[in-house]
Amino acid sequence: MSHDLELELYTRPTCSDCQAAKEYLNAQNIKYVHKNVGEDERFEKELKEISGSRIVPSFAFYKKGIFGKKRVVKNLIGFENNKEEIKQLLRLK
Repeated sequence: MSHDLELELYTRPTCSDCQAAKEYLNAQNIKYVHKNVGEDERFEKELKEISGSRIVPSFAFYKKGIFGKKRVVKNLIGFENNKEEIKQLLRLK
């Protein structure tokens, strides 16, 4: 992964695309913060603020600022439809 980007993945346990995304990231040894919106309503609120919807999986790519404050630089909804762009952001071949 690009050294300056951090990834947060928003999922639900019943979502097959979410499970595929987690399996892929784990197989590639990609570090990410997993946020299960089915377990914690705060994550659902964050998801709506970031993406404007409740659709998962949602990939939120963050960049840390000078003072440690993070900002979303890219948000992608869906794994299979965005796999190539996700790979590019993660700098995978």
